[in-house]
Amino acid sequence: MTKELRRLSIVMLAMFLALFGSVSWIQVVQADALQQNSQNTRALYDSYEVQRGSIIASGAAIASSVPSDDVYSWQRQYVDPDMWAPVTGYINPALGAATGLELAMNQPLSGTSGSQFFSRLDRIITGQPPRGSNVALTLDAEVQRAAYDALGDLEGAVVAMDPSTGRILALVSSPSFDTNLLASHRTAEVNEAYDALVADPGKPLSNRAIAGDLNPPGSVFKLVVASAALASGEYTPESTFPNPASYRLPQSSSVLRNASGGTCGEGEEVTLETAMRLSCNIPFAELAVELGDDAIREEAEKFGFNSSFEIPLTSTPSSYPRGLDDAQTALTGFGQGQVTATPLQIAMVSAGIANEGLVMNPQMIRRVIGPDLSVQQTFDPTEYGRAMEPDVAADLLEMMVANVSDGVASGARIDGVDVAGKTGTAENGAGAPYTLWFTGFAPADDPQVAVAVVVEDGGGQGQSGSGNTIAAPIAKQVMEAVLGR
Repeated sequence: MTKELRRLSIVMLAMFLALFGSVSWIQVVQADALQQNSQNTRALYDSYEVQRGSIIASGAAIASSVPSDDVYSWQRQYVDPDMWAPVTGYINPALGAATGLELAMNQPLSGTSGSQFFSRLDRIITGQPPRGSNVALTLDAEVQRAAYDALGDLEGAVVAMDPSTGRILALVSSPSFDTNLLASHRTAEVNEAYDALVADPGKPLSNRAIAGDLNPPGSVFKLVVASAALASGEYTPESTFPNPASYRLPQSSSVLRNASGGTCGEGEEVTLETAMRLSCNIPFAELAVELGDDAIREEAEKFGFNSSFEIPLTSTPSSYPRGLDDAQTALTGFGQGQVTATPLQIAMVSAGIANEGLVMNPQMIRRVIGPDLSVQQTFDPTEYGRAMEPDVAADLLEMMVANVSDGVASGARIDGVDVAGKTGTAENGAGAPYTLWFTGFAPADDPQVAVAVVVEDGGGQGQSGSGNTIAAPIAKQVMEAVLGR
């Protein structure tokens, strides 16, 4: 062999190895990423020829595929579509559109994930038609129904979760919509329905539980501020603060008042515990300034603020910004100003306190089950991180129990059960309706459920409603459903 031919052979071999390596990398290592790429329409079209797996809650299918008499072979069908819309989303081959779990779990549902390779191969060898896998959720159908019914026609959202595992038990957003309308293969009708939903001022397509236009958390954020104070070692529940009826924000002409218009109880000073129980704004504004925005932000981030979560739906990060001056920091002391939050994040705050300071990653998938009923994938609980030490969590728990039993969160009381909770009534500008909140957990001595409720537009009562009168009773019904009461 001549020297030139040998060199050419080496070059050709190198090119072949490079091509082989590139193809192998694309087909094996990058396979899942390519399947998930929204621009990979070929994978999406291929999935329409497969009978998609069902989405299952409490042992029953809430989304399944039925035969279709058109080119797409299968029609997606949803049970109780309005109730489950923020969870399932919808998929429509005629529009090439998918949302919710239909998008986030498209690979297992369509049978195209890497973990399903041998299952696909077995069906090809045995001559069985291709079929996707079922996705079993952590959500409890009875708890979801309780949350959906309790929220009713109000604009808002509910998130309930198991504090010790992070598993989501209910996720409701209202107003909602009929996912079957957007899953239809009649393109003109679907476009008309979609345009009407987009134009709806209630924003039914927005998943308020994890995303959308985030609200100020109001006084439920006092839990984070109190956590930062107690964790510093410089404060206890008995620590005292000046108790004026009005408070001028630092370096500002703006004057702050408590919701009552007067002082926080009697006396010239007020304890942290009393300020929490009566949900007074001025002591927490004073405390926030003493702590500083860095300390509060660091504590908030231990609960998950400024982070997005894949549950596997993608949440919008709740926000505690950097670089606040003292006046802005004072406002965040009671959940106003530039701090914003999702119900998912606020539920994680309560869950972290309930779980002795350990915050779990939220999740809503329990397992993926193959067409042959084999378990192809399981999703175990994972830790997000420790937000506080157990002794701090115990102090906050006691303050939250007092808030329900002898404070401003009485609307969450359950006979025979100690409930820990905190209300919030957030302002949105002069004359604008309040945003109403409640978060808490039960039973206080053995937490089985943590819940967060947000009600927008003042619950239809403008600035007359409160977190205690509107949001807390909703949370109560959800907790009762979990506890079987």
